[in-house]
Amino acid sequence: MTPAARIQSSIEILDTILSGMATEQALTRWARAHRFAGSKDRAAIRDLVFSTIRCRNSFAFLGGGFSGRSLMIGSIVAENADLSDVFNGVGYGPSVLTEAEHLAVKSTEDLPQLESVDLPDWIWEKFQEDLGNAAQETAEILRRRAPVFLRVNLKKCDRNGAINLLKGEGIEAKPHPLSEAALEVTKNPRRVALSSPYKSGFVELQDAASQAVCDFLAVPKSGSVLDYCAGGGGKSLAMAAKTDATIYAYDANSHRLSDLPERAERASIQLEILENIPDNSKFDLVFCDVPCSGSGSWRRSPDGKWNLTKTGLDDLTGVQLEILQSASVLVQENGELAYATCSLFDCENSALVKDFLSKNPEWSLISERRFGPAQGGDGFYVARMTRV
Repeated sequence: MTPAARIQSSIEILDTILSGMATEQALTRWARAHRFAGSKDRAAIRDLVFSTIRCRNSFAFLGGGFSGRSLMIGSIVAENADLSDVFNGVGYGPSVLTEAEHLAVKSTEDLPQLESVDLPDWIWEKFQEDLGNAAQETAEILRRRAPVFLRVNLKKCDRNGAINLLKGEGIEAKPHPLSEAALEVTKNPRRVALSSPYKSGFVELQDAASQAVCDFLAVPKSGSVLDYCAGGGGKSLAMAAKTDATIYAYDANSHRLSDLPERAERASIQLEILENIPDNSKFDLVFCDVPCSGSGSWRRSPDGKWNLTKTGLDDLTGVQLEILQSASVLVQENGELAYATCSLFDCENSALVKDFLSKNPEWSLISERRFGPAQGGDGFYVARMTRV
């Protein structure tokens, strides 16, 4: 496919997304209907679509509208590229711009701040309130593609060893300061999942800040740990790689854990998956990485910032408090309760922990930490608590 043909395909996919379909679903449906497209074409189109969703408001302003075509016009204007090189009607590329489209195009110099941050109005207000001077920088980072990070399985090798193994397959990576096991992939990230170091369990895909959250936890050297909202199990694996304690992975939606046995076997890691938590169970550490807005990871899942509503956020904080309350009764005497989100919003983070502590005076805060996208990884919050 030519670059122009890729843009035309992106326009069609964007129109499907704007009609209400999730981005991943729209990309999958397009790929199935266009099996002639090679892997490089699919990757390039995916990048175009995700870049456009991240910058939806600014591209719409520059391109003169909220259609797939207008958004792609805006994306080209944002790059200060020549529209006629793409919108020329040649081959399978987009048709020539109409006079009305030419008149609708605006200059990047005219881009207002509200459109430039690429956030819904109410979320930008929350960013300013919760992040203060970091709001602008954070919003700008969320407009860009996220780096690809790996967690080195320290039970199998160290970071230098993993770097050399990856280099042997044409993948370049460098240490990242957020965690002692974190690597940032700097060349050929799409080869990772097909590489021998990955298939042999020497490295695992995991955001650097997600790894730093696990480093922050007081994971006991022995005893038992419950990952109460384990999701895919990435943090369960990260904790298990640094302790001889028994790690139990549980999620209310057990289907999310379906790949975890294979991943654990690949990493030569032992852990237990719980379909249900037995009555009267107690653990030395109960970790709750709760469902959240995902605002700290909107580079990876940009649909989230456009789909989140005030009511939806309120509902989430209610669920988060319920989870924390339920998890607290599972903690052993002298054990710890840990709470984490990949959110940037205070109402999901320290404010929610304060609410829990006010309702449960037998618990106290040991420490808390925030990780912002400016540190390289996703945005995260984590708190450790114990009984008074």
